[in-house]
Amino acid sequence: MSAPLLVVSGPSGVGKSTVVAEALRADPRLWLSVSATTRSPRPGETDGKHYFFVTDEQFDRMIDAGELLEWAVYAGHRYGTPGADVARQRSAGRPVILEIEVQGARQVREAVPDAVLVFIEPPSMDVLEDRLTARGTESDQVRARRLEVARRELAEADLFDHRVVNDDVATCARSLLALVDSPSP
Repeated sequence: MSAPLLVVSGPSGVGKSTVVAEALRADPRLWLSVSATTRSPRPGETDGKHYFFVTDEQFDRMIDAGELLEWAVYAGHRYGTPGADVARQRSAGRPVILEIEVQGARQVREAVPDAVLVFIEPPSMDVLEDRLTARGTESDQVRARRLEVARRELAEADLFDHRVVNDDVATCARSLLALVDSPSP
């Protein structure tokens, strides 16, 4: 039996990365899959650590070669999970976390039926908007698009095995870690 695969999704700005980073600090057994993306790096992001930053042509080749466990278009860019490393880590007994968008989570549900899907929710839409604004990485237009997508994603939260409100990072991370040892939906 392979190790658990936890798929963490939620709207942009909900704090997925912060919660996952806290879980990784707390449990060294966990392995975080690094996604490929066609978007440019944000300040402070490193290729191979935060994302694999690839061209559209490289991403097309990955799709054609069947290398992606899932992939999705989000905010005008493509994101995808290289599948070989995920399978290797799980086979070696290491629990894997995918931090991906909702549409990608649907694909993982089809490809990996034993995956545990976790939806991270904001305490409210107002809090989510404040978090996106404070991040300061997008224009007003991009932020408005992200909020529109967030509303659609929140409407799909019931498709997930577990829902966790991120009103406190440490508490949210503990909830995530509890699923590593008892991943059943």
